[in-house]
This record gives sequence, structure tokens and C-alpha cells, in this order.
Amino acid sequence: MIIHLNGWPGVGKLTIGRHVAERLDGRLLDNHAIYNLAFSLTDFRSPEFYALVRSVRDAAFQRVAEISPTVPVVMTNAYGRSEWAQENWRIIRDLANRRGSRFFAVTITCSDEEHLKRIASEDRTPLGKLTDRRELPAVLGPLMEDGAEHLLRLDTTDIAPEQSAAMICDWIQEVLSSPGCFGSVI
Repeated sequence: MIIHLNGWPGVGKLTIGRHVAERLDGRLLDNHAIYNLAFSLTDFRSPEFYALVRSVRDAAFQRVAEISPTVPVVMTNAYGRSEWAQENWRIIRDLANRRGSRFFAVTITCSDEEHLKRIASEDRTPLGKLTDRRELPAVLGPLMEDGAEHLLRLDTTDIAPEQSAAMICDWIQEVLSSPGCFGSVI
């Protein structure tokens, strides 16, 4: 299966993703593993930036396609409704199909107040993650969920990352044991 955690910077995707991958004995592909090379070597949002991200993404996704479909792959990203997001979302869905994997999409949110606290966390800086609260309003908006085979919307405002991961894994188990189950809101 592919479990895609989608949410705006600072909501806790990477921390939750680590716990989900550990619980499912899977692999974790954080979006910064793909993006950081482009952040380091190109100007953000330049044609060179997008070309390098595509190149790294394609290599990473080729490797994911080669991993046995019995090994869960947890992915993180922040996809809104832009053309770029739509391109990547489509490629992730195609990757799940190519791999013969179920596609589980999890939209992660938290309250505005909690979001502002989390984004300013000092542990984000060494990972090259957005930490400036002033940049946050520029990226907020609806998150990509189109065509998700299975969708969970999870508000993590008052939920610890370990508990969020447990809820995601429980939901996945529920979906796997109930063929008619599509989506949930927690």
C-alpha cells in the first residue's frame, strides 16, 4: 500500500509518518528527501527548481515501484490545488497503480493556533522546513484529495503524533477488512 500524508507545513506529517512507517514495518519517503536537493542548488520555483525536483522525484518513485508491494510506503507532502500539486498527485496515484498497491490518502490538519506553534518549532530548521510564521498564510488553502481510493481527514490539534499514527493504522486496518469503506473524518 501507499499511505500519503498531505498537510500544510508544520502540521506534523513527518513525525506522524515516522510512527506510521514503524508501526506498519514500511518505508518513509518524506517530501524533503526529494525537495531539499533543489532547495540547495536552484532558486525556489525557477524552471531549474522544478526540473530538478522532477528528476529526483522520478528516481525516488522508480525505486518505490521496485519495492515489493507487500512493503507499505508512507509518503508526505503539502499539496494544495495548484497545477504542480495536481501533477504530483496524479503521479503518486499512478505509482500506486503501477505497484499494484492500495492508495490511502490522509489529510492532516490542526487548529490555526496550534499550527502557528508547530511551524515555529526549532527542530524544523535543520530539516530545511518552513519556520517563518509570516510565510504560512501564503500557502494555506484546500488540500488535494481528488481521486483518493481511500481518504481519512484527521485533525491533530489535540492528538499526539503516536496517537495520530495509531488512528491512521487502525483506519487502514478497518478499510482492509471492510471493502465498502471509503473515507472517514476524525
